[in-house]
Amino acid sequence: MTVDLVNRDPNDINCHIKAEFEDVLGEPEGVRSMECIWKLSYRCFSLWRDCCYKLATLLCGICMAACLGCQFAGVALEHIWCVTPGMRMCEINCIVFRKCYNMCIDCCAGPICEAAGLCLSKIKITKA
Repeated sequence: MTVDLVNRDPNDINCHIKAEFEDVLGEPEGVRSMECIWKLSYRCFSLWRDCCYKLATLLCGICMAACLGCQFAGVALEHIWCVTPGMRMCEINCIVFRKCYNMCIDCCAGPICEAAGLCLSKIKITKA
């Protein structure tokens, strides 16, 4: 598998992080700084954002990726070997309880409902 170096967020999992100059700063009509200040602010913002991000990823990126890899391996292990078999075991055991419950309902409530149905079936409604 190769890494896509152009589109680094193909599933848009971080689309909520807007770190472009236009997403952070904006001057409305009527309130404008000098053009040179706006251009220099853009360059300064972009330069410091890029430098700080690159330095932070240089210092922390590989360690954090290793840590996240271990965490996701642990989650996968837990789900494959504990959660999914546990859910399946619960599902199998619930089948037995469902059968017992249905038997009790059929034995206790079944005759009552049948008798009520017979009594109510004899009712005749006529228009006067």
